[in-house]
Amino acid sequence: MNNQSKPVYLKLRDQIAAAILDGTYEEGEMLPSVRALAAKEGANPLTVAKAYQQFQSDGLVAVQRGVGMYVVDGAAARLRDSEREHFVREEWPVIRERIDRLGLRARDLLADA
Repeated sequence: MNNQSKPVYLKLRDQIAAAILDGTYEEGEMLPSVRALAAKEGANPLTVAKAYQQFQSDGLVAVQRGVGMYVVDGAAARLRDSEREHFVREEWPVIRERIDRLGLRARDLLADA
């Protein structure tokens, strides 16, 4: 599924996941409030809440009543493992097929990097 056909809450989920993985939101750190992130991204607060709910369901963030939502310890490692598994299972086969179709070789791709 390309990014343009993804529902907005999944795009936000991917954006938040990337921020956790790159350390923008570190473990133990509070995430922006639903309203703040919605305003920043120009999204509906319910859409942001749905993205946050996914992280909570996955055990990557927790709610501290009256304070907000924070990234739990070990979230980045678990998220990285999950994202790797998804990439290898879902995305890599499509990329590999395109590489083969275009007649590209690994050394050609790595030389351009």
